[in-house]
Amino acid sequence: MGAGHGGAQCAIALRQNGFTGSIAMIGRESEPPYERPPLSKEYFAREKTFDRLYIRPPQFWPDKDISLRLGVEVTAIDPAGKVLTLSNGLQFGYGQLVWATGGDPRRLACPGAELAGIHAVRTREDCDQLMGEIDGGVRNIVVIGGGYIGLEAAAVLTKLGCNVTLLEALPRVLARVAGPELSAFYEAEHRAHGVDLRTGAAVEALEGAGRVSAVKLADGTTIPADAVIVGIGIVPAVAPLLRAGASGGNGVDIDEYCRTSLPDVYAIGDCAAFACDYAGGTVMRVESVQNANDQATCVAKAICGDAQPYHAFPWFWSNQYDLKLQTAGLSVGYDTAILRGDPAARSFSVIYLKAGRMIAIDCVNMVKDYVQGRKLVEAGASRDPARLGDATLPLKELLPA
Repeated sequence: MGAGHGGAQCAIALRQNGFTGSIAMIGRESEPPYERPPLSKEYFAREKTFDRLYIRPPQFWPDKDISLRLGVEVTAIDPAGKVLTLSNGLQFGYGQLVWATGGDPRRLACPGAELAGIHAVRTREDCDQLMGEIDGGVRNIVVIGGGYIGLEAAAVLTKLGCNVTLLEALPRVLARVAGPELSAFYEAEHRAHGVDLRTGAAVEALEGAGRVSAVKLADGTTIPADAVIVGIGIVPAVAPLLRAGASGGNGVDIDEYCRTSLPDVYAIGDCAAFACDYAGGTVMRVESVQNANDQATCVAKAICGDAQPYHAFPWFWSNQYDLKLQTAGLSVGYDTAILRGDPAARSFSVIYLKAGRMIAIDCVNMVKDYVQGRKLVEAGASRDPARLGDATLPLKELLPA
């Protein structure tokens, strides 16, 4: 269930690992599996046409004897009978079920949240609707949420000539995933590109008669808006699993083999909560293409009789303006941040330590630091902070022998 990155990769990996049984991929959208990250980047900016986003050409799936059931979703699961009920009323049997549904955009919980002109950036339809409105003359856009999706959308909108206001309720952008050094850099970059970026800005209501026309903040400020983009995270799409008795809360819980508590039911990707080796065993969801793909391969091998615990290394990226951010590891729980290089040069890294060991690195336009620093993070290396912060010293010289 799910025709995104995780579902597609699992189907592909099953065939690659010699699975000869039937494979059906059930997806809510009508499109064959496509890449999601470009939606808020190249596709939104009109730099890539949609046909270039397909994970595989549409003919690939029938060629591999993989059945696509699109435009429907699972509404109920009978784990004892191994039967799914679909949104079109049909029932569907399974031998083993892989739940790869990701999540739905988190909605604002305030008056006016149901007005027209309020958008997410999660699907092709989301982007096409907003792009159509911009083509129709929409220019004043408020982006709510200073995470990667909100920042990427703001960057593209400025390229398209829109007047952009970005609102973040917390004191800084990227507060949940990066240190203050990186936050300050991206705040300055967006403001330099004309974005009216406001932190500590809590939304009280959306105003308008049928369609949004303004955003009202908790301090009483009103910001005119022809359209609003809400990028405040996702809600894991796991309700049918939980109703069927699967263990979970913020997502569905899985073990080291990506198995849920239901027999013959796996879960992967954004919706799956697991004890992450690279976060000290903290149970968490990791929202990344890498995690979805690697968990998919883990499940495919398990189904094909080669079960191996999931230990994939987490990495992420974000493109904004001419800046390429690459992240290796998870900075959650860090106690020391080391700035390597000069942010004013728009090429630098931030290294995160916990109890003296490297747990993550953020690299802005620093590909060599990313490649070499990733190896240090994977090794959990403990190095002299002064040497780590010396940008004239290549990180490869600090690698284990």
